Amino acid sequence: MQSLVLKLERDGDNKFALLIATGSYIGLRISDLLKLQWGQLLGQDYFIITEKKTRKQRRITINPKLQEILARLYTAMQAKESDYMFVNRFGDKPFSIQYVNAKLKEVFAKYGIKGQYSSHFMRKTLGRRVWEVNKYSEQALLLLSQLFNHININTTKIYLGIRQQEISNLYLSV
Repeated sequence: MQSLVLKLERDGDNKFALLIATGSYIGLRISDLLKLQWGQLLGQDYFIITEKKTRKQRRITINPKLQEILARLYTAMQAKESDYMFVNRFGDKPFSIQYVNAKLKEVFAKYGIKGQYSSHFMRKTLGRRVWEVNKYSEQALLLLSQLFNHININTTKIYLGIRQQEISNLYLSV
C-alpha cells in the first residue's frame, strides 16, 4: 500500500494516493470515506464519525504516518479545510463508488498489482495488517470485529479471507 501511494504521488495522481492511504489507515467503508472533509482529519489526533451503514458512532485515531501524507497532499492539492478530500474532476462533489472501483481497476493494472481491486481492498488492507502485526492472534480478530462493526469474529474471518485460508491449510495438513 505504501509503495502504491508513493508511486501514485510520483505520477501526479494525488487524489488516489490520498484515497488509498486514508482508506488503508482508517478502514472506513467507502461510502463513509468519500464524505470526509480535510478539516476532519488534518492536524487532528482523532475524529468521530457516524457510520452510514450501521448508524453507529466511531472514534478513529489518526496514524502519524497518515498525518504526514495528509499534510503533504493538502499542500500539493491546494485544498481548503472545508473541501471534501476526494472530489470529482469538477471539484464540486465526492467521487462516486462506481468511479472509485473503475479507477482502482486501472491503477492496479497500471502498476501490475494482483488481487481484488474493489474499494473494499483498503479496509481489508488495514484488517490484514493489524492481524499480521499482532501475530495472527484471536485477540486481534476480536478487536477487528469491533472496529469493523461485524456481528462476530467469524464474519471478520470471512471478510479478511482467513476462514478460507484456514480451510485450505486443513487440506495441506493431512
